[in-house]
Amino acid sequence: MTSGTARPTAPPAPIRALHTGSGEPLLLLHGFMMSPHCWEQVAQRMAGHCEVFAPAFTGHWGGPELDGWFIDISALADRIEDQLDEMGWRTCHIAGNSLGGWVGFELARRGRARTLTAIAPAGGWQTPSTLQLRVGLKFLSLLPLVEIGKLLPDAITYSGLTRQAVALLLTKHPEAASRAGLEAAITSALHCKAMIPMLVSGLRFPALEHLSTLRTPVRLLMCENDRVIPNRLYARRFLEELPDSADRILVHDVGHVPMLEAPDRIATLIAEHVYASRTRLRAV
Repeated sequence: MTSGTARPTAPPAPIRALHTGSGEPLLLLHGFMMSPHCWEQVAQRMAGHCEVFAPAFTGHWGGPELDGWFIDISALADRIEDQLDEMGWRTCHIAGNSLGGWVGFELARRGRARTLTAIAPAGGWQTPSTLQLRVGLKFLSLLPLVEIGKLLPDAITYSGLTRQAVALLLTKHPEAASRAGLEAAITSALHCKAMIPMLVSGLRFPALEHLSTLRTPVRLLMCENDRVIPNRLYARRFLEELPDSADRILVHDVGHVPMLEAPDRIATLIAEHVYASRTRLRAV
């Protein structure tokens, strides 16, 4: 719940990666300025039948330090590939939210994805374009709030009012998001060293290649009440370019980070895609 002002007994701690469960290998990728914490409830639900790995991106809270000022999708994917190689995962199932969905498409292009579940994926714009500029300016407008937040005492930074504001941005139903999840989202944003480098470098990011030739089984999950990258504008390329075989699903009554408010539904939608693919593979 989002009500109350008292601080928890232990503040959120950074996580390099969540790693839990056994079974099918499943990689979970978080969004821009987020962290593996946003996947905790989904990971718990998937751990009974998947080995779940949810790493922190470079420059994000808990992740590897930035090397220089330029960071792009390819560099993020390079680091994730290194981690997959360290684990011995030649391929795996991938689910990514927002920026994580964009990196998921890049990993799929590299042949690392058995399946891809893209949840409100970013990157559905041409470079340069008005859409790209609009989303960049939206995140840039958060910069003063982040800088002010770093200076405030915890009593204000993690107050019920702050949590409510964050929940309204990321979810449709703030009351459905856990206090721990929202506090982790706040902390992730305050400790995201990649924020400015990615916003500056983003003007030079190459656009996603045309998606029609992608051979990985894709499930696109569009969030009905996405206030960050609304479907009407930012899902168009995915809807038009993905192969006919791709699932296109509108997830009702959720915001941009649906794992915070509807972990059961998101876990089920990922699991369905993982096991539908397994069934097809067994039948070949």
